[in-house]
Amino acid sequence: MPHIDLNSDVGESFGNWTMGDDAAVFRHVTSANVACGFHAGDPVTIAQTCRDAVAAGVTVGAHVGYRDLAGFGRRFLDCSAVELADDVLYQLGALQALARAAGTEVSYVKPHGALYNAIVHHEIHAQAVVDAVHAFNPELPLLLLPGAVAQKKAEARGMTALSEAFADRAYNPDGTLVSRREEGAVLHDHAAITANMVRLATEGTIVARDGSVLKVQADSICVHGDTPGAVAMAGAVRSGLAAAGVTVRSFA
Repeated sequence: MPHIDLNSDVGESFGNWTMGDDAAVFRHVTSANVACGFHAGDPVTIAQTCRDAVAAGVTVGAHVGYRDLAGFGRRFLDCSAVELADDVLYQLGALQALARAAGTEVSYVKPHGALYNAIVHHEIHAQAVVDAVHAFNPELPLLLLPGAVAQKKAEARGMTALSEAFADRAYNPDGTLVSRREEGAVLHDHAAITANMVRLATEGTIVARDGSVLKVQADSICVHGDTPGAVAMAGAVRSGLAAAGVTVRSFA
């Protein structure tokens, strides 16, 4: 019987600024990519997110990013390997402390935004991320875009690297994500999104924006928590997967 994980980026509120409805999203997802304070999130938000995840039975993962609150972590930072590795390790430690206080542990790592995209091809930053995670806990799996340089580097260190697909993002014919700067990069049609994710889970394919069919291996499906209608979208995807006989469960 096919199975797949359903994850969402959460804990991204900051102070009086609210991003998404995490508690509602937790009704549908199985894994939570919790912001660690560098691209979004603050201690109170992160701690509450961990408590809500525990209450909902959702697995907690570290959503580490560049140190870029103003840009929400969506800008590439040309930092050194040492600086980036230390930043990632710092974020992992902060989240682990708050997660343990809530009664859970950090169970995987998924880089955020520009860092996630950079380590698809950026050798130095990919190695820095892998080195930081390995130093923290070499047993933690990394959740990455299929074929990322970081995936190969993690596997070379004997670590687990898992692949994900994005429910709410359009794909280019080469398998990369359409840039958020382009119109149509973020998808909103729940029926079309659900059909695409069912196809992914049952056939291993996704339809790109030009109509071509891509072979995609994925252990998890992401619904971004900041996408408008994210809660309804996550619910539609999960219901569609269940109706197709796909079990939704955490990979961790």
